[in-house]
Amino acid sequence: MTHTARRIGRSLALVLPVVLVLSGTLAVTRVPWSTSGPESQVLTASSEKVNVRAKSRAPQDILRDKLLLELQEKDPGVALTHLQREVERRPSLAQHCMSIARSLGRAAVNQYGPTRAQSFSRPVCDTSFASGVAQQTG
Repeated sequence: MTHTARRIGRSLALVLPVVLVLSGTLAVTRVPWSTSGPESQVLTASSEKVNVRAKSRAPQDILRDKLLLELQEKDPGVALTHLQREVERRPSLAQHCMSIARSLGRAAVNQYGPTRAQSFSRPVCDTSFASGVAQQTG
């Protein structure tokens, strides 16, 4: 008797999950979510790829955006100081320091004008801030 019960149990253990998954999948392939018109809206389970990942942003892009926001809220001097600290703290950002400083220089010209923007210039990242100011005014 126990041998037969084991065989039945093993068969159910293999077949039951498959049946449950298939029946659940079939049950949700067409579900009316709302009745906003004459035809109800239907969600098809396989209509779109769900596993598409969002693009992750590079650390230098995140830092650039943070510093540009800081430049707008405070002033370019504060943003340049924080850029220098971040490059010292994370040396891998050093290769992007010049482009970030140029972006800050261009943004400073847009916000403060060329003369005032130039007054914030300091020797961070090979004077790239001043280069960005010059590019934006020329």
